[in-house]
Amino acid sequence: MLPGLALLLLAARLLMTLLVTGGAGFIGSNFVLDWLRESDEPVINLDCLTYAGNLHNLASLEGDPHHTFVRGNILDGDLVSALLRDHRVRAIVHFAAESHVDRSIHGPDDFIQTNIVGSFRLLEAARAHWMSLDGEAKAAFRFLHVSTDEVYGSLGAHDAAFTETHPYQPNSPYSASKAASDHLVRAYHHTYGLPVLTSNCSNNYGPYQFPEKLIPLVIHHALAGKPLPIYGDGQQVRDWLHVRDHASALRRILAQGTPGETYNVGGWNERPNLEVVHTLCRLLDEASPRPDGKPYSSQIEFVRDRPGHDRRYAIDARKIERELGWRPDETFESGMANTVAWYLAHQDWVRAVTDGSYRDWISRQYQ
Repeated sequence: MLPGLALLLLAARLLMTLLVTGGAGFIGSNFVLDWLRESDEPVINLDCLTYAGNLHNLASLEGDPHHTFVRGNILDGDLVSALLRDHRVRAIVHFAAESHVDRSIHGPDDFIQTNIVGSFRLLEAARAHWMSLDGEAKAAFRFLHVSTDEVYGSLGAHDAAFTETHPYQPNSPYSASKAASDHLVRAYHHTYGLPVLTSNCSNNYGPYQFPEKLIPLVIHHALAGKPLPIYGDGQQVRDWLHVRDHASALRRILAQGTPGETYNVGGWNERPNLEVVHTLCRLLDEASPRPDGKPYSSQIEFVRDRPGHDRRYAIDARKIERELGWRPDETFESGMANTVAWYLAHQDWVRAVTDGSYRDWISRQYQ
């Protein structure tokens, strides 16, 4: 166990439960699974199970006394307050968010409600709970807000990567709503003293990602013989972070991060989208060849670019390495290979999440 985590748990010996919001979603569920592999500290998992929340992600925890799932919304302040009180929560890890840029373009209202108003309700409940604590328990309490690099806007091809002091320049309703929640979290620290931590991560990939995001979408469409849609010229650059690396970074931030600080979490893996797709096609060619012998790359189709599409994101993750000693374990090559292997081995999970509403969404979005 990390020394910082041991000290925090000792100081908070009467408050030994973690509240995770959005813990049935892609990143949230991977964090919960990772946490319970590494710790015996109980988790209260709050998720309202929208399209992206999936209890199948947590099937391996069925019957685990350290995991309690609660279906509910962070907009329900009374529910959140009751959970904080009744389970003696010593830290909140806040994942719950609407997170897909395309969906935010077509329907921004849900993003405003969940990402801004929901975060506000959660902060209010957390502040009241924190104020009710005494002594060591109050000093040990933490609110970890999980955010995105998209709040920083877009970079040019030769611009320096995003640092924690980069100005906010969100360009989509999604990134604007996340930027607003980041500002609220900062304000609650500086105004009320709430011991918050913020992380801004690059593009995640890995197990349990809903098949509307690039990597699982390409794998799913390739195997189904469908077109592989690429926005514009496919040269949009992203820094790719394996979700399990992200989970380990969040554990480190929670254990050792300084309240009020922001930590950028990246994979040091900048790649254009088109290269990512060709890599996935090559891995699928090797692991699950098409019956006709053709390469999966023959299914690539370029489609009209989406409005306001940011050209490049890149994370400078030196602060978290310098101050907390964290670096990702996965390379781009190893992470992509094990991700393809996971999806091939879990086609039952893919079938369970790709229902009629998902197919309607994909058809409408890429037609």
